[in-house]
Amino acid sequence: KKACFKAAKEHNIPEDPNKILVNKVMETVSDLYYINMPVVEMMCSDGADGEGILSKSVSSHSDLIPGVYEGGLKVWECTFDLMDYLAEAEIEFTNKTVLDLGCGSGLLGIVALRGKAGKVHFQDYNSTVIDEITLPNVVANCRNDSPSLGSGDDRKTSKPPSKRPKKAQCLPNMLTKCRFFSGGWSEVSQLLLSSSKPFSKYDIILTSETIYNTDYYSALHDALAQLLDKKGRVYLASKVHYFGVGGGIYLFEKFVEERNVFRTSVVKIIDKGLQRYIMEMAFKDPS
Repeated sequence: KKACFKAAKEHNIPEDPNKILVNKVMETVSDLYYINMPVVEMMCSDGADGEGILSKSVSSHSDLIPGVYEGGLKVWECTFDLMDYLAEAEIEFTNKTVLDLGCGSGLLGIVALRGKAGKVHFQDYNSTVIDEITLPNVVANCRNDSPSLGSGDDRKTSKPPSKRPKKAQCLPNMLTKCRFFSGGWSEVSQLLLSSSKPFSKYDIILTSETIYNTDYYSALHDALAQLLDKKGRVYLASKVHYFGVGGGIYLFEKFVEERNVFRTSVVKIIDKGLQRYIMEMAFKDPS
């Protein structure tokens, strides 16, 4: 089955990025700023949600509505697993071109950005998620008053002042390294590959909790195959199984094996509660 079609769109960074943070309340986790979600939800209910994904999520009592809303309003636990692994394994981002695929909050891409990546691109299915969550999170972490990137050990959440110092400015060149996209994986891939803007394939693709629905495996696999540099690496975080939607690490591993394009290796298993995995993927033939 094919994933539902959703047109791709690139989101421009406003000339004054600080305007994005007006009325936003920030929290911190693992030394990174991120938007307080209840405040975002309140703003979306007041009309900031052009796609209507919040009202649809509330009315259906679901964090996932296939083809409509794909969970980007939440920070899912495997994101933190992958952040921890990137720190533990000392994954090198310096001057690398990185994609945060299915980014939601964008925390994985922000880790790469703070790790001196050369370019970081963010993609989420929903445009509301990019505008109301991803972009504000990136801007908040690019300011010269943002906390330094931590080891990922501190999970205690605190609330820094919601009114940030007026003198705080975005760090030079940090935001110029970023691009933001919404839309389905197939459509975003096509947009990137056919764009008149310069595009180089990604050295590293980071993705978390994106293999929950087997219907999307083909689109995800094709996007990875089309966008990853021949010598690049994919780091994917997932639960062992997603109850209710049917996907999981073993099914995706089998799907990838049958396609015979990538080799996969499980690099970390998290045994707390429902088992969770970090998988590394690379091309079988990097030539």
